[in-house]
Amino acid sequence: MAPETPEPAPAIDTSVPHNPRIWNYWLGGKDNYAVDREMGERIRSFFPEIADNARADREFLVRTVTHLTRDQGVRQFLDIGTGLPTRNNTHEVAQSVAPDARVVYVDNDPLVLVHARALLTGTAEGVTDYIDADLRDPDTILEAAAASLDLSRPVALMLLGVVNFVDDDAEVRAVLDRLLGALAPGSYLVVSHPTDDLDPERAHQVAAAWNERGTPKLTVRSAAGIEALFDGLELLEPGVVSCSLWRPEETGADTIGPVAEYGGVARKP
Repeated sequence: MAPETPEPAPAIDTSVPHNPRIWNYWLGGKDNYAVDREMGERIRSFFPEIADNARADREFLVRTVTHLTRDQGVRQFLDIGTGLPTRNNTHEVAQSVAPDARVVYVDNDPLVLVHARALLTGTAEGVTDYIDADLRDPDTILEAAAASLDLSRPVALMLLGVVNFVDDDAEVRAVLDRLLGALAPGSYLVVSHPTDDLDPERAHQVAAAWNERGTPKLTVRSAAGIEALFDGLELLEPGVVSCSLWRPEETGADTIGPVAEYGGVARKP
């Protein structure tokens, strides 16, 4: 039998700044290109706290996954828009608490796909999988996720820094309803999202600078708009707040001030 021909590596456009690579740069990673560093520094020039946003978002992931695994007994996670592998990925946090936790990552970025193997090194007791798909295609996500997750049991749906790349509120609502509708009662929704509540002028300056060249296009929402994403669910305390202020005591992290990235966690009744 002839050996299988390996699939060609996905094309990576290094001429256009791309969100996962820029966040990787702000977090001190090396999986980025000159065009990403240029955009990252351009935004940092008028928004010096942007690295705090990136750090707060990552620490929010650690705290929410720790809480859901340790205190709520969640053993399944569907992480859409995972971005590039870095420290404290969802499976590492969940499986450090519960080695049998099952995690499915979803992203459609070619560079993330190249690095997906780094996301698949979980525990022997658990499951870690990766799906190449877009948030806007929930049916494909759910069908593929069902191979690794039991959707009849609670799942934590992680949407960190990804809903902000869908600008149409009706489309966002339709996607959330489809995904959540397929999940069992007792499942959770975790969202982080940039907001214009703290400094509207600068938030929209960041979005405008990004949208000139960056992909995908960025949408900034108000705190009320972010809270509306949790309609029909039971929000956990303290509700939708700055990511840095969501239960900082959960992991004993040093608290940084409020950042223009809000987050929340809610339970499906």
